[in-house]
Order: sequence, then structure tokens, then C-alpha cells
Amino acid sequence: MRASVSVVAPVAGEMTVYFYAILFARYPQVRALFPENMDTQRDRLLRGLLRIVDLVDDPDNLIRFCSRLGQDHRKFGALHGHYPAVGECLLDALARYAGEVWSPEVAAAWTHGYGIVAQVMMHAADEDARTRPAVWQAEVVGHVHRGHGIAEITVRPDAPYPYTAGQYASMETPWRPRAWRYYSPAHAPRPDNTVTFHVRAVTRGQVSRALVYNARPGDVVRLGPTQGDMTLDPSSDRNVVCVAGGTGMAPIRALVEQAARNGIQRYVDVFVGARTAEELYGLDDMLRMSQRHHWLSVRAAVSHERIAGLEGSLPQVLGEFGPWYQHEAFLSGPVDMVTQAVSTLARQGIPQDRIHFDPFDVPALEAALQSRRTSDQDPE
Repeated sequence: MRASVSVVAPVAGEMTVYFYAILFARYPQVRALFPENMDTQRDRLLRGLLRIVDLVDDPDNLIRFCSRLGQDHRKFGALHGHYPAVGECLLDALARYAGEVWSPEVAAAWTHGYGIVAQVMMHAADEDARTRPAVWQAEVVGHVHRGHGIAEITVRPDAPYPYTAGQYASMETPWRPRAWRYYSPAHAPRPDNTVTFHVRAVTRGQVSRALVYNARPGDVVRLGPTQGDMTLDPSSDRNVVCVAGGTGMAPIRALVEQAARNGIQRYVDVFVGARTAEELYGLDDMLRMSQRHHWLSVRAAVSHERIAGLEGSLPQVLGEFGPWYQHEAFLSGPVDMVTQAVSTLARQGIPQDRIHFDPFDVPALEAALQSRRTSDQDPE
């Protein structure tokens, strides 16, 4: 399986285009499950394949990953009958582009592997359906612009919406049907079941720009179930260091709020980074929280402006403090910032399994196994 994937990697874009072309031609009824613009979807398919192959000899994490995929696919309307169609077209596409590498043995390995993946996904979807809906209808009840293309959007789901502080939710809007994007609640769960998201309008981002500039109270979006492992262990007494950039402040703020509710007996250091002082989103709110909680310290860093005491990239400023080797770390923000901060913390001695971060474009495909590698982040 790995050999065949390495062969098709240079032409992966062509292969995924071919896969979806034959899938929609042979099984036109499945086209309605996918967004109108397939560019992002094709990239997600490739990343999913790569992750599955990467985990092929790690059964525990493979099952965990495929179970998340199966649960997440409920919101797309995926049915058991769709899996054989996808498998047939996927193997035909791989065979076409793998060329001479595609032997009977490779075909048998892929057939067996896909069968296992499909069974795990279907079982996970069935089990998930026993306890919660596939989607929640959620009315927009609040919309506040915060400058720099950022809006705080509050929604009220039509049924209890369970999540843990630090997790992320998938959202579909009426402006781009079937185009799901991922955002983190900016707070711990509330008694009134409302959820507030921080959304930045991404250049050419059709979903994010619609949410920031078009959404109004009364509009209805759809939420998928929350995911993610970037959550606090309430039984731990280990001190915490948090790193936030941009709207990555949302899950960090939620974690701090949850820590306060837990009656935390440990210290929390939060580092907030941006290019300029004006772009230090959420800093004032976090500073107010630090005034209420003696265990919370907040520091800021700007990378593109000369300000005494604040100058420098966030990973650089992070490295000036510490030591962090006994801490638990939580990071959220642009991928470059997260990657550099992970390196800084690792150099200071924090083990990889205590450095937590979640990507935001395709959580089910990207989330793995944060202790193993850094993933890409693409907000749109």
C-alpha cells in the first residue's frame, strides 16, 4: 500500500480528479453529498489516504482515526451503501495511476485494507447515531464585529450541544451548502446552550467571509459534532503553558475558563502573539481574566512592530520564559507559529505527548496523533 501511494504521489492531483469523475459518472446519486466546489474536497481525500497508509501498521490509532471519520461522515449523509461505490472507484483510480506497481498482491492489499476501514467507519457511525444527532440546527442570536475581519458569532442549537472546552465544531452555512468549516467555541459550555465562535474572514474564503460580513441574527447554520483532544485533564495538577495566535485565542480562552471552573490548583501561563499591537486579538479580555485569577499570567508578543517589552515572534518570546519542561502545553493559531512553538517547547524538554494542538481545516483527517507530528492548518 505504501509503495503504491508513493508512486501516485507526484500525480495525486490528477488521480483525485479522476476518482471523483468516475464516482459521479457511475453513481450520480452521490454527487449531492459533496460541495459544488470540489477543490478542497479533493485535497481532503488525498490527506485521508495518506493518513490511513501511514497508520496501516498502527491498528489502535488506525481504528481511532477511522472511527472519527465514520462519525464525522454522518453529517454529510453518508450511508452504508455508499462505501462499496467509493471503494470500487478508489481502487480503479489507484490502479490507473500506480501503473506497473499495481500488482494482484497490491490490489488484494488495498481491497482488504479498504474493507476494514469501511467496516470501522460504518460501525462508528452506527454507534454514534445511538447517542446523538448527525447535525444540529443552530440559529444565529448574536453577531459582533471585532475589527481586522473578525466577528464573534453566537448561535443557539436546537438541542443540547455537548462539547468540552478546547474542542472544535464543524459548521455549514446557508451561503455555501455542503462546505463545512471548523471553528472552536470561545468558552466553556454554558447553561443556556449558546455557543460563541470567533471567525476571521479569510481572503477568498467564501464561508468565513459570509459568516463575518453577511450573517445576521435569525440566520440558521448547521453544526456537526465536536471533536478534538486539546482538553484539560481535571485530575492533573501539572502547570500549563498556552500559546495563542489570531482566532486561535478561542480554544485557549475556553481552556482558561474551564480551568477557573475546575477550581484549578496549578498555574497557567498564556502567550498571545500577533504581527502588530492592534492585531492582538482577545488580549484585553485575557488580561481581565488574569486580574480575577492569581494563577493566570498573560504575556503578549508582536513580530512586525517595535514595541518595548513586546517585540519578537511569539515562539521567540516563549523561549525567553520558562522553564517549561514540567508543564502541559496547549497551542492554537497559524501553522507556522504552532510549528515553531512546538520546537521551542520541545527544546525546553516538554515531551511530545504533553504538547497539544488541533488543526482546524479537516479535524477528522488531520487530528491524530498530535504526539507524532505537526499538521497543516488551513482556515478555509
